[in-house]
Amino acid sequence: MHCFRYKLDHDYGLAPNPFWGIMSLAVCKGDIRRNKNLEKGDWIIGTGSKKLNLECRLIYAMKVEEIITFDEYYESPLYQCKKPIINGSLIQMYGDNIYHTGKDGKIIQDPCAHSNADHTENTIHLQRDTKGKNVILSKTFYYFGDNCPKIPKNLKKICCTSRNYSYLNISKEEIDDFLIWLQKNYEPGIYGDPVNWKEFNLTKMDIYED
Repeated sequence: MHCFRYKLDHDYGLAPNPFWGIMSLAVCKGDIRRNKNLEKGDWIIGTGSKKLNLECRLIYAMKVEEIITFDEYYESPLYQCKKPIINGSLIQMYGDNIYHTGKDGKIIQDPCAHSNADHTENTIHLQRDTKGKNVILSKTFYYFGDNCPKIPKNLKKICCTSRNYSYLNISKEEIDDFLIWLQKNYEPGIYGDPVNWKEFNLTKMDIYED
């Protein structure tokens, strides 16, 4: 079992997307999503960063339960709810089911939070997102957002210290110790709003609307 860890410098509910009963990682962190060692049963952990003033706090943890292609994600009736509605609620606006292959074989980016301001295709985001190749899905996830708990000092090895991500510099015992703490104190589910939703001046826990 591997545990892929990284620091989030922003959190809008897009990557990861914890809504509709399943957590998805479909954009950003392409190096993790395409990692040849990523397997079902692995864990992905996102902690806060200095930019968010949330260092060593747990924003989310997800168990890797499904690894599918963009087209499988886009076409499945199970994940139509994850497609963005630009003028909808914040949950709808930040849908991450946005990439699919056109008839000419090129990848299409639907209007979304990663598009340009006029909803046209943003090629920088498209290239960065789709280098990941895969979409990661989980029903066993813990999303804390702006209610992120401080990781105990004895478990801080779980926090990523590199600029991108880490997964080889931690032992199985250290991963197990972290998971024991997590599962002892929390049930899978959502515990807070995305960190950056405070920019929209919402009432607390708007995340549960819709």
